[in-house]
Amino acid sequence: MNGSRDALVDMVAALQNIETENNIILCVPYTMLAVPSGRVSIGAQDVSTHDHGAYTGEVSAQMIAATGAKYVIVGHSERRQYHGETNDIVRQKATIALAAGLTPIICVGETMDEKQAGKTMDIIESGVRESVPNDPDGKIIVAYEPRWAIGAGLTPTDTEIATAHKLIADTLADMGLAGTPVLYGASVKGTNAAQIMSIPNVDGVLVGGASLKPDDFIPIITSVK
Repeated sequence: MNGSRDALVDMVAALQNIETENNIILCVPYTMLAVPSGRVSIGAQDVSTHDHGAYTGEVSAQMIAATGAKYVIVGHSERRQYHGETNDIVRQKATIALAAGLTPIICVGETMDEKQAGKTMDIIESGVRESVPNDPDGKIIVAYEPRWAIGAGLTPTDTEIATAHKLIADTLADMGLAGTPVLYGASVKGTNAAQIMSIPNVDGVLVGGASLKPDDFIPIITSVK
């Protein structure tokens, strides 16, 4: 819940001429979804589990798609933490997004308590199996968010990231979803993005605070070949 329409317009303009073959997606508040984006893809940060009806304050997948947006984040760590979203709710949102022609970016990851209890692998695998619709024809992206690292300035070791991403990739393959892109998201910045992207099974990055200003975000994009 940051930024403004003017700031988004400035960001989009700054991204038009940078040299990269990477797919850049900006997931923005609902009020900014219709900002002209040029080469940049636009997505929402959340979506309702409902198609329509008396659900004041909710925004449906069809409404998001009607703005021209192509993506939507579901199950972000903050939605899980502050709004109690379960794997089942995340799966419902991902399913309804797919039905509207949107690509859901489905987030999974463990808390510090779960990490300290030695439950990291169990939480990640159950998060994938229970949050990701088993739809081999759907366009799905999965993002690994080690929730204990977000906002804390912490970054897992390369080994921890590699282990988590291999488990996610293997689990998706077992579900018939081999080849699904898996992003890494927690404390990504220009100085570590290239290293993170060199880790096996890391197909991209999900950037938080460092995506708010062009001077912070562009080095992340251009560091990754």
